[in-house]
Amino acid sequence: MNDSATLLQACERQEALYQFDRFTREDALKLGLKLHENALKYPQGVAVEITVNGLSVFRYVPEGACLNNIKWLERKARTVTQFEMSSLRTMAQLEVNGEDYVAQKLNPNDYALGGGGFPLTVRGVGVVGVIAVSGLPHLDDHQLIVDTLAEFIAEK
Repeated sequence: MNDSATLLQACERQEALYQFDRFTREDALKLGLKLHENALKYPQGVAVEITVNGLSVFRYVPEGACLNNIKWLERKARTVTQFEMSSLRTMAQLEVNGEDYVAQKLNPNDYALGGGGFPLTVRGVGVVGVIAVSGLPHLDDHQLIVDTLAEFIAEK
């Protein structure tokens, strides 16, 4: 997934596929724990946060993760909230359009263009929150979310 147009299409498919009929705080807890469990296969700590309607309903910062990971979570979540798409899709969309932070009037200290932020979408409602992870290379952060969502939705 190196080509921006291919990456954009993949992200669009994932975001259309990984949606919910409803999403509760209990779901956030279960999904957050599953994200943490899946992140344990990596040697470094992976921070996880899930927000619903602007409220942080799950956050876990394991050993090995640090304050810098929290800042990345916030930047990724802000990007998802601003554009109502994954932070990776936002990056790919801007690249396809030949744009960057400056063209969008975004402060790179506040927004992250890369993987690790994913919209929580409820069918018929829209984006209601954000899933964010930080601690891996950005494409791996994104894949961790997507793989976990696939498992979580299959189990529901």
